[in-house]
Amino acid sequence: MLSLFRRLMMNTQGAVVIEYTLIVSLIAVAAIASMRSVGGKVSNVLGT
Repeated sequence: MLSLFRRLMMNTQGAVVIEYTLIVSLIAVAAIASMRSVGGKVSNVLGT
């Protein structure tokens, strides 16, 4: 596992993949948080 991590750190393509993974995960977290917020508001509107 450590050798795989070292190879990824030396390979610039591995760094790009890690960066894209971080960006996508941050976008996913933001989308989930906003959907939960909007979902609760829509539920309240439809309930009344």
